[in-house]
Amino acid sequence: MTETVTAEAPAVASPFERIGGHRVLQAVTDRFYDLMEQDPAYAELRAMHAADLAPMRAALPRFLAGWAGGPRDWFDANPGKCMMSMHAPFPIGRATAAQWAEAMRRALAETEVADRTIAETMADVLERMAKGMSRD
Repeated sequence: MTETVTAEAPAVASPFERIGGHRVLQAVTDRFYDLMEQDPAYAELRAMHAADLAPMRAALPRFLAGWAGGPRDWFDANPGKCMMSMHAPFPIGRATAAQWAEAMRRALAETEVADRTIAETMADVLERMAKGMSRD
């Protein structure tokens, strides 16, 4: 009798795991909103947001986790919603989209992450997403 040996493919780590999980995504989010609140370069972007950023500080890392292949809590709590549809009511132009992308790129660069390559890749993809929301 011939025995068949099957090799299991090694598990590939998700971007969520590679960047460092929830702890890192919360740190990135906190740095992002700190930049938005403190750096005058992002004043126009900040003005588009509510006075209290606490709900966004809680929601964004959950969105990023699911988007990056981690727990999908945000998506489960918001069925049928996506970032494009949730931002449709806001007057997002090229300038504010660029501010968002730059602040997120800085937040990712200035936060200690487990995998710098995945952080840079996430910054690139998030920049394209932000700029895709521009309506001018």
